[in-house]
Amino acid sequence: MAKNPLRVLVTGAAGQIGYALVPMIARGAMLGPNQPVILHMLDIEPAAEALKGLKMELIDAAFPLLRGVVATTDVVEACKGVNIAIMVGGFPRKEGMERKDVMSKNVSIYKAQASALEQHAASNCKVLVVANPANTNALILKEFAPSIPEENITCLTRLDHNRALGQISERLNVHVNDVKNVIIWGNHSSTQYPDVNHATVTIGSVQKPVRELVANDNWLNTEFITIVQQRGAAIIKARKLSSALSAASSACDHVRDWVLGTPKGTWVSMGVYSDGSYGIQPGLIYSFPVTCEKGEWSIVQGLKIDEFSRGKMDASAKELIEEKSLAYSCLN
Repeated sequence: MAKNPLRVLVTGAAGQIGYALVPMIARGAMLGPNQPVILHMLDIEPAAEALKGLKMELIDAAFPLLRGVVATTDVVEACKGVNIAIMVGGFPRKEGMERKDVMSKNVSIYKAQASALEQHAASNCKVLVVANPANTNALILKEFAPSIPEENITCLTRLDHNRALGQISERLNVHVNDVKNVIIWGNHSSTQYPDVNHATVTIGSVQKPVRELVANDNWLNTEFITIVQQRGAAIIKARKLSSALSAASSACDHVRDWVLGTPKGTWVSMGVYSDGSYGIQPGLIYSFPVTCEKGEWSIVQGLKIDEFSRGKMDASAKELIEEKSLAYSCLN
């Protein structure tokens, strides 16, 4: 039986990530090869012409799954009836700007977009925040869209998760598909903690611990962590532009696994609303290992946390608590 199309909103759609992301969604990379979509694309007034050009290209690409395109600079029109919202638009930090200035710009953007989603999106709308500071933008959005269930508001740490998988696969010269269950704990920032203590690699038909195979704890506890934390900066240095293709791809991965489920025995990293698991303060949006089933995520419980990990996890939580109070001070 033919499925009804789902409405997918992408904010900041005319930007770099948006340009990489919308064709992926239209091809089925986010919701599967049998799910028709109607794309809602929002951007600011100065990007209206570029947005129009993007809509023309989507029409020209003749995507079989694409059942309609809404391209607008009006937040209310953009949010009408959307089932999934990918929040890519935000205010980037510019040279000479203080963190508080960036935070205050993003707080006002996310407050306005939250209100529009609250009033006009589908009641079960799933939200993924990509724009930085992603965890705190998601928290503000949650605050101003109280009728959207808190478990439906998430932020992207799948890019960091995928970066960690990629680094292990390169180091061990194995296929990335054979590496699983790394974890990104905490904030999508340079305090995030990429943890391989529970990660495995499948060799032949046997799963072996990553630590055992790498056989270099010093590298795993220092350089590996820094590479993943600083990967975004390294890409800017190389491309003179920030990560777009990999960010778009991991946004698709995040939503696909959330909606369609994670493979048995595999978890992924998602920034979700903390319930106090692993001693992380409730009420923060924090990246945890999760499994997904029937459109719902749950935090993987009972993992052993060593002293080194505890320190890293708490440092990232502390940064998120500071960001939260900075964001709230911008509201007053």
